[in-house]
Amino acid sequence: MTHTSRFATLLFLAVSGATAIAQTPTPAPPAPAPVPLVGSIAGHPGWPVAKAEDVKSPEAILAAVYNVISGAKGQARDWDRMRSLFIPDARLIPARETTAGHADAVILTIDGYIARSNGRMTSSGFFERSIHNDIEQFGNIVQIWSTYESRHNADDATPFARGINSFQLLKDGDRYWVVNIFWDAESPTNPIPEKYLSK
Repeated sequence: MTHTSRFATLLFLAVSGATAIAQTPTPAPPAPAPVPLVGSIAGHPGWPVAKAEDVKSPEAILAAVYNVISGAKGQARDWDRMRSLFIPDARLIPARETTAGHADAVILTIDGYIARSNGRMTSSGFFERSIHNDIEQFGNIVQIWSTYESRHNADDATPFARGINSFQLLKDGDRYWVVNIFWDAESPTNPIPEKYLSK
């Protein structure tokens, strides 16, 4: 092979290699992780994890809510357990009558509810239980109409308050979350109908 032929061959190989390198596709960068929707559960990393037995059914999460807020005088509540039952942006909403005779609703976050209720619950003792529940479910939404009784001591003969809690739940695979609790208390002018008291 002549010097010219050898040079031509080397040049051809060099050009072919460069072309092959240039034609090798560059791997695409990994897709960025999707940004959680504002207000979604995924948008609150580090939220307390629920016990599986607390959230396995509508009945279980209802019982867990009543249990976690109940306790004797001076007993600290497990507020992280409370948080784990609710979606992070849940609301707790007591209805109330104003002095002018109008109705109003107080919109509380979970931490707002804790700040408002913790002192009263631990200073006097507070036990709440349901005595009648109507549960309805469609797809991933659940409505529970739950009649409650409140006592300062678990063995008090009569409750100091009764009312109805309206629970809205989200079914998320094999667990449930509390989305809202909206409630109203019984009064002499607003007695609980018998159909919501029967066992």
